[in-house]
Amino acid sequence: MGSFFRFFHNKDSAPKQSRRNNISIFVDGPNILRKEFNIDLSLIINYLKQQGAIKIARVYLDQYATDKLIEAVVNLGFESIITVGDVDVAMAVDATDTVHNKEIDTIVFVTRDSDYLPAILKAKRHGKKTMVFLVDEGSAIALKNTVDQVIFINKLKKDIYEYSNK
Repeated sequence: MGSFFRFFHNKDSAPKQSRRNNISIFVDGPNILRKEFNIDLSLIINYLKQQGAIKIARVYLDQYATDKLIEAVVNLGFESIITVGDVDVAMAVDATDTVHNKEIDTIVFVTRDSDYLPAILKAKRHGKKTMVFLVDEGSAIALKNTVDQVIFINKLKKDIYEYSNK
């Protein structure tokens, strides 16, 4: 009788949950990387590395991006994508393509607007976890109400500052 009970309660017989969390991150450069926001992308990268492995990291910039900005994002480990047209379109298309990548579990957007809502909805329909980093609570209300996780960059800065001072 004991072996019968063990058969149904054997931990090894239960399906194992994957703890893998491969991440792709897409940064809306013209909307986020502005002097008035003083965004430090390394804080976002460090936060995400605690959540999983970053497999795709891209910053989308327009043709007016300075060489210094491009160099800075590349030095942080990002691929810089320079577009002549609308940055939003290029970023949304790439993010939507990533939805079909079986190696990616989480799709992250760093933006201030809701232009990426269709890409996020598609990602969710395909079982991807979605996350957005926003500058403040007043930005991209539709994204806030749709993604699985919202992180406010200014709060992230404050939390890291408080953590480093403890």
